[in-house]
Amino acid sequence: MPLQGVCWFLCCRQGFSLLGRDYGEKEEEESFELRNKEDLTPNGRTPAEVIVSQPSCTANGTNGHTVAQSPDEMKSLIIEKNKMGLEEEPELLVKGWLLREVRGSWIKQRRYWFVLSQDSLDYYSGPEKGARRLGTLVLTNLCSVIWPDKQTYKETGYWSITVYGRKHCYRLYTKHFNEAVHWACAIQKIIDTKSPVETPTQLLIRDIEENKFNPEVVEHIYQHNPILKYTQGPLYAPLLPFPYGSLEHTYHSGKGYGSVREEAVKLFNCLQQLESAREPVPIIQGVLQTCLDLRPLRDEVYCQLVKQTSYTPSPYTAAHLRYWQLLTCMSCTFLPGPNILKYLRFHLKRIQSQSPESEMDNYASFISEALEKTKCRECVPSWEEIQMLMNRQEMLCTVHYPGPGLCQIYISSHTTANEVVRRMQEKLGLQESKNTFALYEQNAVWEQAIAGSTLIADILTSFTTKESESKSQWKLCFKLYCLLDADSISVDSIEYFFLFEQCHEMVVRGQLPACEEDLQALAALRLQCLMGDFSTHAPCPPLDELFPGDMLEARVLMSLSAPQATPPSQVAAQGCPTTQRFPTGLLTGTLWSHTATAVHKQKVEQDMRLRSRLKEEAAAVMASILERWKGLAGYSRRDSMAAYLTIARQWSGFGCTLYEVDFYISSTGSFSQKLWLGVAATSVSLYKQGESEALESFPYGQICSYGVSDSNTFKITAGDRDLTFETTKLTEIMQLMNAYFSAIHRQRGKGEDPDITITESTEVGFHHLASTPTPTLLELPSHPV
Repeated sequence: MPLQGVCWFLCCRQGFSLLGRDYGEKEEEESFELRNKEDLTPNGRTPAEVIVSQPSCTANGTNGHTVAQSPDEMKSLIIEKNKMGLEEEPELLVKGWLLREVRGSWIKQRRYWFVLSQDSLDYYSGPEKGARRLGTLVLTNLCSVIWPDKQTYKETGYWSITVYGRKHCYRLYTKHFNEAVHWACAIQKIIDTKSPVETPTQLLIRDIEENKFNPEVVEHIYQHNPILKYTQGPLYAPLLPFPYGSLEHTYHSGKGYGSVREEAVKLFNCLQQLESAREPVPIIQGVLQTCLDLRPLRDEVYCQLVKQTSYTPSPYTAAHLRYWQLLTCMSCTFLPGPNILKYLRFHLKRIQSQSPESEMDNYASFISEALEKTKCRECVPSWEEIQMLMNRQEMLCTVHYPGPGLCQIYISSHTTANEVVRRMQEKLGLQESKNTFALYEQNAVWEQAIAGSTLIADILTSFTTKESESKSQWKLCFKLYCLLDADSISVDSIEYFFLFEQCHEMVVRGQLPACEEDLQALAALRLQCLMGDFSTHAPCPPLDELFPGDMLEARVLMSLSAPQATPPSQVAAQGCPTTQRFPTGLLTGTLWSHTATAVHKQKVEQDMRLRSRLKEEAAAVMASILERWKGLAGYSRRDSMAAYLTIARQWSGFGCTLYEVDFYISSTGSFSQKLWLGVAATSVSLYKQGESEALESFPYGQICSYGVSDSNTFKITAGDRDLTFETTKLTEIMQLMNAYFSAIHRQRGKGEDPDITITESTEVGFHHLASTPTPTLLELPSHPV
């Protein structure tokens, strides 16, 4: 026993060298791990003089960490406290009978006398003086309390509170709700008054930061504190403090997470598996996914990686470089907190100075640059991205544009949609265009504009998930976004081709209100543009790529729903008294079965008749289109596009983007359904679907405010009128209106006349434009307010 005391003394003389075991001994010695700020040594100490708290044994479920600043302080306050009887308890705050859940006993709940003091929650065999203390839960700022909930009360008939300590969890029950709330409030109040607890790793990080310009002192800290260095042993406690019984994981309970403290220890085990893994990408993805789901673990993983890349026995082996590869992926996915970021930057510079021109130097340089650009990701990097990051390379991204064209550009984990748009404009010579462009995520039946600040790497990762779920092909598409000046587009430019292609997309979707004759003429011009002069040998695209299918289907349904002659049998049936019923008896089930079969057969016949009529109608429309195509012989591609757009421009809303509005209420109380909200360069208009004339139009100069009023309602205020829309396209409408207002602002800044009058009283907002002597338009965020 004396020999053991000498060993403890020698270890304490060398700072945190006792922690060289890396939490590798039994868990009872975890009391090294934490220390209160109020117990720190004075600021004048040198790093080598940091003294570790003694690992005292716990008794009756108590914590035993103290700070060994003097021999007297090395005595365990908890053990001394246990020697006292109930009559000697100081500063009792709350006391009373409670039921405690006891595991391992056939009696699930036992009744104890609980006493709450400034330092702990204790329970006794009874309230009498001299009653035996049965257990203690020491309260620190890392303890947590779960408040009573109705579900537990419904299941058990008791209101429960749960108190989490370092090694113990007390589940307490009472019949009275007010009593449960009173205990929970009192315990939480004590926890809130406790000083923040720090781990040895945090203290040492602070020492390193204070002495970063003194290499000898920093080296001394590392040499005498193995907790900062690489280890092959396991980790039994996190390097950073986490609340006991943290509730962070409950939001991801479906993924099987434990508490944050448990997950921190598991992550270190995953890190160590990287050294021997044949394929590291799944492990890296798993670590990144856990950090995405449990945000507090990001700093912990950074600390673990810094530890495992410090003083490695074989730093140049492939196994060791796996830690650097994971650190690279982390740096491109999450930013650490300010203190850990400083520590990480110092570590990277130190590695670069110690191992110049090495692979570690290359990784450290790459990580340093990444930390300058990284924003928090919405998705975990894909398999392909992780492989590129492991080799410090960029990814090749394919961007499509209207027509069959595409471009391939290199992107990093930090490339945004705005950057890709600028590079595409440069590649296609569109830098001088007055119109604006955007990237879209698109599949065969759906598309949506991508916000300019969105990371392209996140979009590509989401494509992988969507394709696995829906089995449809997704792609990035570069398209016109705000058509500010259609007249200035040169007929020979690629921008004119963009306009032609996007106009045809609107036609096929049924969003260009026109008569059938014009639509057939547009389809013929489309064929002439694509195929040239008519030929019986030319492969013809399907009708749904030339003509709006909704119009065809609506016409057929209308013809089928027209009144027809009723068969005599049905007339007789209609004349039967309504009071008659099928007779009950043995044949009832058979009669109903026969009726259900007849109804099903009738439905099948109707479907077959509908398909047959659709085929007939489609063939007739296609024949008419082909006849028109024959009459376009000699039209060049340019002539065909010009003629096509000439017909399309006849609609007053040409160039606007249409959004379906499910519900519309005006300020007078009238309402309509199934409308189009058209957002254009100069105004916002309302159209009845399929009709070319606007019901109402609101120039931007008259709009006082606009924004999202709840989850699916969009509101525009124009003068004294409020218009409310119910739509699923809130984000897209907001983004497009913001983009138009921003474009107006830029044009006004250049002294150009945007053909939009904005009065001094105009406020764009929920989103509002403040009234000023020289009105300016604010650049609005591209997300719902």
